[in-house]
Order: sequence, then C-alpha cells, then structure tokens
Amino acid sequence: MTSRSDNEVDIEVLVIGAGVVGIYALHRAIEAGFSAQTLEAGDDVGGVWYWNRYPAARFDSESYTYAYLFSKELFDEWKWEEEFATQPEIERYLNHVVDRFDLRKHIRTGQRVVSAVWNEDANRWDVTTETGEHVRARWVISATGGLSVPHYPEIDGLESFLGEGHHTGAWPHVPLDFAGKRVAIIGNGPSGAQILPVISEIAAQVDLYQRTPTWTTPLNNSPMTDEKRQWLSENFEQVVQTLTAPTNPTGFMHPPAGRFSTDDTPEQRQAFYEQIWKAPGFGKLTSNYYDMTTNREVNLEFCEFLANKIRSIVTDQATAERLIPKDHLFGAKRPPFIADYFESFNKPNVSLVSLRETPFVRVDATGIETTEGHRDYDIIVYATGFDFGTGALTRMGVVGRDGLDLSTDWEDGPSDFAGFSAHRLPNFFFPGGPHGAGGGNYPRYSQDQVDWIADTLIYAREHGLDRFEPTEEQEGAWMTMVETLAPLSIFSAEHSHYYGANVQGKPKKFLLNPGGRAKLHEMLGELSSTEDYGGALASTRDRVAV
Repeated sequence: MTSRSDNEVDIEVLVIGAGVVGIYALHRAIEAGFSAQTLEAGDDVGGVWYWNRYPAARFDSESYTYAYLFSKELFDEWKWEEEFATQPEIERYLNHVVDRFDLRKHIRTGQRVVSAVWNEDANRWDVTTETGEHVRARWVISATGGLSVPHYPEIDGLESFLGEGHHTGAWPHVPLDFAGKRVAIIGNGPSGAQILPVISEIAAQVDLYQRTPTWTTPLNNSPMTDEKRQWLSENFEQVVQTLTAPTNPTGFMHPPAGRFSTDDTPEQRQAFYEQIWKAPGFGKLTSNYYDMTTNREVNLEFCEFLANKIRSIVTDQATAERLIPKDHLFGAKRPPFIADYFESFNKPNVSLVSLRETPFVRVDATGIETTEGHRDYDIIVYATGFDFGTGALTRMGVVGRDGLDLSTDWEDGPSDFAGFSAHRLPNFFFPGGPHGAGGGNYPRYSQDQVDWIADTLIYAREHGLDRFEPTEEQEGAWMTMVETLAPLSIFSAEHSHYYGANVQGKPKKFLLNPGGRAKLHEMLGELSSTEDYGGALASTRDRVAV
C-alpha cells in the first residue's frame, strides 16, 4: 500500500463495507498477501447488524449456520447464547472476528463512498468518500449488501412530524424510551413483526399499520445448550460440508421432509403441518413437503392451516381475518419468523390499522391521518424494509468502462454475471448483490462468491493477469438463466421485495438467483475451466504504465 498524499492511498484490493461479507472479503485479501483496506460508512463494523439495532432484532437463521466457517477455532470459541442470536450478540461476534484476525487496522470507518470511477489509462478504480478521502485500487469488492438502504413509505408529510421517527434499518444508538408513549409501527414484515411484541409491553398504545398481511410463523427459538455446542464442535467438518455443499440450495441444516404431499393422506398432512409449525425458523420452508412451493393446492391447504392458527390465537376474529393473507401463497413474500406476534393483538393497548381499508392521507406534526381519521403519536417506527439488491450500488456513483453508470444504466433493472460482476465493470465485484443469493441463508451464498473472487485474484496474480471483466456473452448467458427460471420461483412479483415490489416506481425485476447455488457453481466452474476464464481475464501490463 502506498500513500500519494495525506488523503490519497493506492492499494491492490479495496473492500467497501464492513458487514458479514465485507469482513470475510477483507480477511481473504489480507490472508492472500494483498495490500487491502476497507471503507465503511458506519462508525463501527457490523453492516446490517450495526444499523439494525431496534429492540428484538435477531437472526432468523440459526446462529451457527449464519456464522463464519473458515476457522474451527473461531467456531468453537464463540459460545452462541441462543439458537437465534440477538443483535447485540451478533455485533459483539463480528467485532470479535475483526479483532481476533487483526483486521481493524485495515478498516476505516465513517467513510461513505460517494464515487467509484474506472480509470482506463491506469487500470484502476478511483474511489472518493463523503469526507474527501481518495483511494486508488486495482480491485474493488463492494460488499454493501442487499439490505443497506432503508426504504421509507411514500406518504405525504413525513418530514413534518415533530415527534421521534426512526427506521428500523437506521436505528439510533441511544435507547429509545417507549414507556407510556403512543407509538405507530408502519410495516409488518420481519422488522415490524419483531418489534411489536417488545414495544407493546411498555408503550401506552401501539398501532400497527399494515398494507399486506404476511404469513408470519413462530421462530421457535431456544437457548444453546452445552450438548448442542459439543455436538457442533465434534461434527464441525460435517457441518461445514452440509452448509457449503453446492447441492444444498438453502445453506441450512434443516432435515428435509423426505416426501411429497401426495405421499400422505389428508389426516397425515394435518399432523405434518403441526410438526412444521413447531420447526425452527426457515424450517417452515426447508423442511416442508418437497412440492410445497410448486404445488398450488398443497400450498393453499397449508395456508388454510396457518389461517386457522391465526384465528385460534387472535381473540378478535375481525382482527384475525385482517391478519390473514388473501392474495398470496406461503413463501410468495419472505415470511417473518417471530415469537408472540399474533398474541400481541390480544393486548388492550395494541390495534391493527388496515391500509387496504383506510389508506394513508398524510403524516403531520402530531401524528398520522388516514381516511378513517387522525391519530396522535409520540414515536413513529418505519418498518418498511429496504431498496433491496440494487439500492447501495446505484447510489455510490459507480461509473465503469465506456461510461457505464449504474445510477442510470440499471434504472430498468440490473444486468450482471454470477450476481457479483458485470460487463463494463472491470475489476469490480459486488458479492451479495443483485442475483447473488437464492433466497436461503445469505452468508452461505456470499461466502461462495467471496471465495471465488479471492481465488480468482490469487490466480490472476500468479499468472501475470491484472484485469477481470465478464464478457457480454457471459453476462448474457447468466441473465438468460435468471429470466428463464425466475417465473418458476415461489416469490410474487406483485408482493415480494425480491422483485422490488415494496419500492414505488422500482421496476419489477427478479433480484435473486433462481438457479440457486448449483447453477452458480456450474457457471463459475465453466468460466474458470480455461486459462483466461473464457476471455474474462487479461493482462494490461504491456500497455499500461503502473
């Protein structure tokens, strides 16, 4: 690493973002002997787990499956407290990893990237931060994640509210005092559903504003036992093999159902649904019948089972009916896995406001007006999700070769290769970006991508190559796969944030990898089967003075 001036640095690998993926990318780069540095917008590491610190924020993937798997010593020494860890423990864990592997000295916090421009003559990226810092890098790994740009609801008058208003994805570091307060929660996805039970225990009144009901099911959390920790340690290699196998599409360890719905009688299916109701987290999907996401009739049957559960939990049946989705199947939206969500609506200080029946009119200085009338609030919680997939990448001033500008060229949807690179973006990678995950355990997909990127950089160095850019044909083949398989996905274009449906005006383009890890590994394997990666790898040393 060299310094050209007090605020200019020249390095080999620049990582943008110090969340789960960025920390791992930095570790791989340093471990491989590259000069590397990370620019992080926040004042500390953690990424989504630094910003999302609202009450009850936690994993809904099992802690040990979400965690890093590159070190058995790290795996053993961190004693997760719960199957599904809370945000404070997650943040402590990520800080522990940074310090244990001596990464903090390579991370510069409080540095939000506002410009990343490709310099063709120098074969480098010129990167600028909000504070005026400049970094020139041969390789850029933008690990900004799919859940890093909070999306606020499109309601008139948001800025006029004189009380406290906070998005769950940009939560203040100073604890909020909800005691005796009148609180509005706008949104009922995972964050809105998580925060409701906790706030309703102490607030005077909590109104949850719901646009579309979701198929929320119990998280079924439990403390981590010494016996479970011992088993995980003794079977570490098996755990890693299971979680990272390309044939594991979800990146979880949940046991499969082992059968189709048609293998059981109606009575057996009802008994099976009871077992699934008690399954942990994503097990409601991953351990369900093989045809749950492809057989409409069995999905409808499971939905009716869930609807009856809601009716049995929520005392007021009119409220129960408003909480039951009528316009999408189970899994069509990313389902929340939450403890005590429906039970909260039995509390005398909790009410549900259906925006389908009484839409927003405006937010004003004292509260919220709908077509039903006005309600005063002390605090408004915006639990309205994120500009998923493309949000951060299109806001960083990324300009590639021949003027490719992500802020405009991706207006109609992203075009990329393998969910982490793109034609006309030489030496620029974005693991965890659009088309990067398949809807399963996010870190397992991202680890696949980071490992391939790091191995490619090492290969390029060993072979005197200094430029990676997928060809137009390679990108086209990947996008054809995405567009061909997307209609087969369970996710709804009208309802799911995986299509950008939660952001008004955003093109409804599928933002996951519908081919899953198997297709990702297959196409990456094809690419790396030739010395020059099918024309994606090249050397510019003969024509560029560096």
